[in-house]
Amino acid sequence: MMEWTDRHCRVFHRLLTRRTRLYTEMVTAAAILHGPRDRLLGFGGIEHPIAVQLGGSEPRALAEAARIAEGFGYDEINLNVGCPSDRVQDGRFGACLMRTPELVGECVAAMKQAVRAPVTVKCRIGVDEQDPETALADLARFVVAAGADAIIVHARKAWLEGLSPRENRDIPPLDYERVYRLKQAYPALPVVINGGITTLADAKRHLAHVDGVMLGRAAYQNPGLLLDVDPVIFGEPAPVEDQAAALEAFLPYVAARLAEGVRLASIARHLHGLFAGLPGARAYRRHLAIETVKPGAGIEVLREALAHVHAPRRIAA
Repeated sequence: MMEWTDRHCRVFHRLLTRRTRLYTEMVTAAAILHGPRDRLLGFGGIEHPIAVQLGGSEPRALAEAARIAEGFGYDEINLNVGCPSDRVQDGRFGACLMRTPELVGECVAAMKQAVRAPVTVKCRIGVDEQDPETALADLARFVVAAGADAIIVHARKAWLEGLSPRENRDIPPLDYERVYRLKQAYPALPVVINGGITTLADAKRHLAHVDGVMLGRAAYQNPGLLLDVDPVIFGEPAPVEDQAAALEAFLPYVAARLAEGVRLASIARHLHGLFAGLPGARAYRRHLAIETVKPGAGIEVLREALAHVHAPRRIAA
């Protein structure tokens, strides 16, 4: 979720669910090796459990980047072999690596030798003309042999020629059954399914076939959904009573970032969908859109926006 799941987003989402594993934006190995590591990898203890997503195709560079990331305290190191963006293709990583499963295996093996944290792979079921049956099977064979601790599969092909990154999120048809067959082929390997899953009821149905479910846009666009993850999936109470309580709990973090010079708009952009589907949500979003971008905007803007909402939370499951 490049440019979405930054630190501000993750801290807020953690206030809605204790148990969900959070993932960073994809960070390239080269950026970690040569760039501002604290800015790229820094996170707060509240964010655990948290995984860092790495992009790259050079085993030694990925191994060193994984070692550095582990030093920051991440609970999982994830190699992204599923992103279809043009930037990723130009750098020879992301979904285009589905064409070179041997190289992906070499990358995983190098990362495994460098760290003790679990190393996982996120992929598609194939790219372009590939047959998903053989493409996913080939990738799994190499990464399992290399010691991968789990595979996360976006259950669509990525069409690197002919579709934009946005179109690649929706147009290629979903094939959940292909992911189920992967789990059947590797019963001891944790397999997580991703793609087009929008409700916790759907997530529970998938969990009858695989070990985990990854939510991306659904959780970002309707964060209130996360309030039900702990009760519905894990049988545990939610961290807070409702969305309003989560927003109130977020205010000290916001105040601390504002004191560091962060603009309110860069934090509040992750809050727009918090009351999706509830009375007053449109006025709430409008207030955020207009007021958070003004110079000197502070946490009072968030409290004013909250005043537009007058309804209990919707059960997202």
